[in-house]
Amino acid sequence: MKLDKSKIKIFSQIGMRASFGMVCLELVKNNNNLMVCTADVSTSAGLDRYRKKYLDNYVDVGIAEQNLIGVATGLSDLGYDVITTTFSPFQTLRCCEQIKVNLGYMKNKIIMVGLASGLVLGELGFTHASIEDIGAIRSIPNLKIISPSDSGELFKCLGSSLNEKGSVYIRLTGGANNKIINHDDYNFEIGKSIELRSGKDVCIISNGQIISECLEASTLLEDDNIGCSVINMHTIKPIDKTKIREIALNFKLIVTVEEHNIIGGLGSAVAEEISQIGANTRQIFLGINDSYAKGGNYVYMKEIFNISSKKIYQRIKNEVK
Repeated sequence: MKLDKSKIKIFSQIGMRASFGMVCLELVKNNNNLMVCTADVSTSAGLDRYRKKYLDNYVDVGIAEQNLIGVATGLSDLGYDVITTTFSPFQTLRCCEQIKVNLGYMKNKIIMVGLASGLVLGELGFTHASIEDIGAIRSIPNLKIISPSDSGELFKCLGSSLNEKGSVYIRLTGGANNKIINHDDYNFEIGKSIELRSGKDVCIISNGQIISECLEASTLLEDDNIGCSVINMHTIKPIDKTKIREIALNFKLIVTVEEHNIIGGLGSAVAEEISQIGANTRQIFLGINDSYAKGGNYVYMKEIFNISSKKIYQRIKNEVK
C-alpha cells in the first residue's frame, strides 16, 4: 500500500489506535471480503466510523476475547479476510491457547492487532501494560509478528499482512501525538529491516514507537562523536537474519531497545541469531528487566525502565568509553 504523505501528520496526531480504524476504512473500500472482529473496543480502536458504514463487515463479540479467536477462525475458514483487535494483553495472553490451536496448529489465517502494547497504559498497571506478548506468541509456530514504528508504518504493514499466507500479530505501541519516524512513502517488506540512521561505532536495533527515543539518543551520541546506526527491525518473526549477520560482523557493540521484557522479545530474537554466527560482538539488552513496577504515565515508565532517549544515550556512552 502506498502511504499518502498528506495523511502522515494526521496519523501521527491521532496515534496508532485511531489510525488503525482509518486504515480499515481504506482497506474495505477495495475488499468487500474483509471482516473486522472486535471484543467491545470499537471506540478504542478507532472503528466507530467503520462499524456504522460497513456493518456487514463488522463483528463485535463483546468482552469475550477467547470467543473472538473462535469466531474469527470460523470466518476465515469460510474464506473471509479477517482482522481481530482488542487490547494487547487480552488479544494475546488471554487467547494464547486459542491462538496456538486455531492459528498455529490448524493454520487458519487471521491478522491480530494488539492495541496499546508496551508501556503506554502504565497508569492502569501491568494488567494492561503489555510486556509479555511477543515472548508468548513468538514461541507458537506459523505466526508472524510485526511492531510498526509509527502510524504510517501500521498502514503499510496491515496491507502487507493481508497478502501473507499465514497469521500475523501486529503490536501497536505509543499513544496519541506519536513521533513520525517515516516522513515519506517507502518500501515496506515483512521480514526486511530498515536502516534509519548510519554510524560506525554502535548499532541500535529496535522497533515500535520506542524507536523515536533511539533516534534522539543517536543524535546525542553523534554530538559526542560516537557514530550510531539505528535499525528498524519491525518484523520480530521472521527476523531479518541477513541484516543481523551484517551488523554482527561490522559492529563491536549492538544495543537492542524494546518496550517488552528483555526475556523472549526482540533482544532475545537478535541474540539467537548472533549466537549462530560466532561474531566478535557484544550485545546490550535495554527494555523491561524481567520485573513489574508500580503504575505511571508513559514518560515515567520509559524513564524508570531506562529506555528514554537520555537513559539510552548515557548507557551507550558509558559502554563506548
